Amino acid sequence: MTPDRFSQPDFPLASRLANIAPFHVMELAKMAADLERQGRHIIHMGIGEPDFTAPPPVIEAAGRAMSDGRLQYTAATGIPALREAISRHYQQVYGLDIKPGRIVVTAGASAALLLACAALVEKGSEVLMPDPSYPCNRHFVAAFEGQAKMIPSGPQERFQLSEEMVRAHWSEATRGVLLASPSNPTGTSIAHDELAKIVRAVREKGGFTIVDEIYQGLTYDTSPFSALSLGDDVIVINSFSKYFNMTGWRLGWLVVPESLAPQFEKLAQNLFICASSIAQHAAVACFAPESIAIYEQRKAEFKRRRDYIVPALEGLGFKVPVMPDGAFYVYADCSGLSDDADRLTIDMLHQAGVVLVPGLDFGVHAARRYIRVSYATSMENMRLAVERLTAFFSTRQQ
Repeated sequence: MTPDRFSQPDFPLASRLANIAPFHVMELAKMAADLERQGRHIIHMGIGEPDFTAPPPVIEAAGRAMSDGRLQYTAATGIPALREAISRHYQQVYGLDIKPGRIVVTAGASAALLLACAALVEKGSEVLMPDPSYPCNRHFVAAFEGQAKMIPSGPQERFQLSEEMVRAHWSEATRGVLLASPSNPTGTSIAHDELAKIVRAVREKGGFTIVDEIYQGLTYDTSPFSALSLGDDVIVINSFSKYFNMTGWRLGWLVVPESLAPQFEKLAQNLFICASSIAQHAAVACFAPESIAIYEQRKAEFKRRRDYIVPALEGLGFKVPVMPDGAFYVYADCSGLSDDADRLTIDMLHQAGVVLVPGLDFGVHAARRYIRVSYATSMENMRLAVERLTAFFSTRQQ
């Protein structure tokens, strides 16, 4: 018997979908793919994905895990060897004693954010975050029927929140803050003293502080520190995608207060069962000395790229109001070149073959005057992109 077929479903979708906006960078990526299928050469400086991949020790560890048959489900919080390796990493890099029992290994930082919002966000509650911010952060809050309260933040605040801003915008509905340091899209960090003041203010209000530290390993101009140094009540999210160059492996982690670990474990058991067993066994090798040496060399290369692209952008007519000190992004002001960053990025793609991302992805405050530039690509590609953009802007001025 042939089943009935309908062109459109007649069942309703959840109303929360109305609060989830499309991701402009992915739309641009689709446009770029169409041009590439037509034979165009496109330089991608949009998506924040390292052009480096996992180093040989990690690949070899993954191969051993597969050949040894270590492919079964793991504990929901991760294999002990990986949680212990992460714990040692905090001791070696930051001088912090973080017990393995506080570490929850997740299917990427996205899953970590999902767990955190599932545990902490109530229907109708507010979570403070800066505008601009990584768009998925506000969407995770919306998925649990909370409200991301986006606070306009500009160059004078390094595109971050301050203690003063947190106190001024806290309301009866506010449950906590969600920060990122270094930040996507701006590449800027929150100074240690200011972050300590924010944590103290949130603590006084009885709220939670979540700090996304997925780019913490890519900090260039200051000594590294983790928000975990500010108290055991701070929740930190990290990932193997950026510093460790394992984007497609989908592996990250949370550090939570010890008293909350059983609650997060319960959520992880039900929502994900566990992160990829192969990725976990491979990631233990990320912390081997030979792997860290490779990562530090790559970090130096990212800094070299930053030191090239910032003055190159300024030479093209962009303004870089805050020097990025981490990650691999520049948040560039294009108002001297266009009054519409969205239109400008589309024109640059089609006419110059260069993918950049408009500020609309990251908030609404001054969004049409900023673009995000990712320097997670080779120097050769960036030099060619600058050549193409030089010609593009020269043509526009004629």
